[in-house]
Amino acid sequence: MIRLDHVTRRYSHSAGTIRALDDVSLEIPFGTFVSVTGPSGCGKSTLLNVLGGLDTPDEGEIWIGDLPLHRAGDAALTRHRRFDLGIVFQFFNLLPAMTVAENVELPLLLRGDPAGRSQARVKEVLDLVGLSSRSTHFPHQLSGGEMQRVAIARALAGRPKLLLADEPTGNLDSTNASQVAESLLTIAAQNLTTLILVTHDEALARLASRQIRMRDGQVASPG
Repeated sequence: MIRLDHVTRRYSHSAGTIRALDDVSLEIPFGTFVSVTGPSGCGKSTLLNVLGGLDTPDEGEIWIGDLPLHRAGDAALTRHRRFDLGIVFQFFNLLPAMTVAENVELPLLLRGDPAGRSQARVKEVLDLVGLSSRSTHFPHQLSGGEMQRVAIARALAGRPKLLLADEPTGNLDSTNASQVAESLLTIAAQNLTTLILVTHDEALARLASRQIRMRDGQVASPG
C-alpha cells in the first residue's frame, strides 16, 4: 500500500507562500494504475516528487509499503530510488553521449548489478518497448517517441515496484503519444507495477483503473 496522511508541501514565492500540496490523504494499493489530472499548478508534479523521495513534505506522512518516506535518511532514499522506483519524465533526460543500451543499463550499473545480468535485462526491456534494433543508436538518431520509449525502458530496467510518469506524452504528436501510452500500460500490467501517471490527456487518464483529480493542491476527486 502507498499511503499519504495529511501531506502538505509549501513553497515560498514572491507573492507569498504557495501550498503546492494542501493536506492530501490517499491510499493506493500496489499494482494499481492511477492517473492524476487537474489544471497546471494544482500540485500534480509535486505529488510525484514527494512519492519519489525527490521532495520532502513539510507536514504529514508518506509510506511506501513499510518505508516511512517522510523521515527516511539519505541511505534509505537512495535505496528506494535505485531498487523500488522508476521515473519517466516529460523531457526524456537521456544522456546524449551514450547509446540506447548504455542509457538503459546505467541505473543497473549504478546500483551494482553484475554486467552480464544487467545486459540481459537491457535486452529484455528494449524488446518490450520494441526498440531492440535501436540499441546501438544515440538519442539524437531517434524520434521523440522512440526517445520516450527508451526512457520507459530505463525506468523499468530495475523492475520497480512503483513507476511514476510525469506527462510522458506531453511533447509528442498523437501517433507517438499513442505508442508511448500503449508501452506504458502494457509493461506496467505485465510487471504488476504500480503506475501513477500525471497527464493533461483526458483520454489517456480514462484508461486508468483509478482517476484522481487535483485542484489547488488538494484532491478534488479521489477516484
